[in-house]
Amino acid sequence: MEIFNKTVEIETIKSELAKQIYAISHLTGSFKLRSGRISNEYFDKYQFEADPILLNAIVRQMVTLIPSDIEVLAGLELGGISIVTLLSQYSGLPTAFVRKEAKKYGTSRLAEGAEINNRKVLIVEDVVTSGGQIVVSVHQLRQLGAQIDYALCVIDRQEGAVDKLLAEGIALLSLLKRRDFPT
Repeated sequence: MEIFNKTVEIETIKSELAKQIYAISHLTGSFKLRSGRISNEYFDKYQFEADPILLNAIVRQMVTLIPSDIEVLAGLELGGISIVTLLSQYSGLPTAFVRKEAKKYGTSRLAEGAEINNRKVLIVEDVVTSGGQIVVSVHQLRQLGAQIDYALCVIDRQEGAVDKLLAEGIALLSLLKRRDFPT
């Protein structure tokens, strides 16, 4: 009975988070996505990432999804950075901040912060549609020696990312899926 109650409690929390995220960040109209597709709805992730109380509640639930063998959290520029920073705080895991491309000055690194070479790395992203940026970043990070089997996101829009990532050997873990939001 205790496990059932815990499961109901988690689902209730996730349902409440979905309502709050939807209320603060769901937009309708015509939006061009990173994948190039046009969508009639959009989750303005910066709205929930900029709300400290909501972001805190989101990340407190995400920390429970981190696989036990992970050694480094890797947040993707730009949306994954605020999430990975707080996730690091709650999990105690070090963080790497991953650029879309290596900067052309200073250290000239693609990934700043924690060392990723020969370490189990979890990719952290905000909203995932096709998984395209995760695939690009995973290829780059694997060339630097990172061992990547998982990506974690706040919202999976359920538009093909799971299959695309599985083809690359990456399991997508998501706090919420599109089906969790009002239609």
